[in-house]
Amino acid sequence: MPDRKEPWFFAEELHEFTPPRPGGTPRTVAEYAEWFTGAAPGQKIGEASPFYLWSKTAAPNIAQVIPDARIIAIVREPASFLHSLHLQLLELYIEVETDLGKATKLESQRRQGQVPRYTYWPQLLLYSEYVRYVEQLQRFHAAFPAEQVKIIIYDDFRADNEGAVRDVRRFIGVDDTLPVETVQANPTVAPRSQRMNELVHAVGIGRGPVSHTVKEVIKAVTPSGPRRRALYALKRQVVFGPPPAADEEVAHELRVQYKEQVIALSEYLDRDLVSLWGYDQL
Repeated sequence: MPDRKEPWFFAEELHEFTPPRPGGTPRTVAEYAEWFTGAAPGQKIGEASPFYLWSKTAAPNIAQVIPDARIIAIVREPASFLHSLHLQLLELYIEVETDLGKATKLESQRRQGQVPRYTYWPQLLLYSEYVRYVEQLQRFHAAFPAEQVKIIIYDDFRADNEGAVRDVRRFIGVDDTLPVETVQANPTVAPRSQRMNELVHAVGIGRGPVSHTVKEVIKAVTPSGPRRRALYALKRQVVFGPPPAADEEVAHELRVQYKEQVIALSEYLDRDLVSLWGYDQL
């Protein structure tokens, strides 16, 4: 796996505008291949870009370049997934509306171009596009044989993390008997202050004359590696804190809204997710 996260190479939708990031974003197959130069001969290679499931272009693009690829998709109950996604988009400063209920209700306006001023990927604010699970999985099943696509239910992954990891190892053809280290990775956070989040983001990208000057001064006296680590530490320790609990009223509204999607996914996977996720109680 590359040291850098989420290449996004196969999702064309994310190439129109890519924010500055360490190592950049690969634009050609040759640049993409450079992400894996650290692999030993014969070693399995892979990457994780969750937006590939959301993307309408990723599946056929992957199939064209790597037709024997093994695809692993994790699907999660819509309301809890959107709660987590909303917090992530706030952290990345793609979203600025801190209330999930209000954010989801802005979708029609955002489809018409009314988006936050500095959002570089406005299409990511269309929350309903993320939970069209059947449509998303069909794109991959259309591009790959069924035996090359593995679908994991998030609840199974959480309930038996070690078992799920061993199952994935068998799926990709590596030794599944080695020890599995379970860790709580990438914990969810929320902005303590959206204003502070905006200020740090502005300095980070050098937006506006004052922020640009501050950034240039910091760049002049601090190497890029320590600078990125310092900014990340500042955001994690000062700007962000523990996430709030999900709003149960909003969660209920989302479950009602997406019940048909859950029913369709249950039929598509031949598994009763309606009961597992409590949608039979709505």
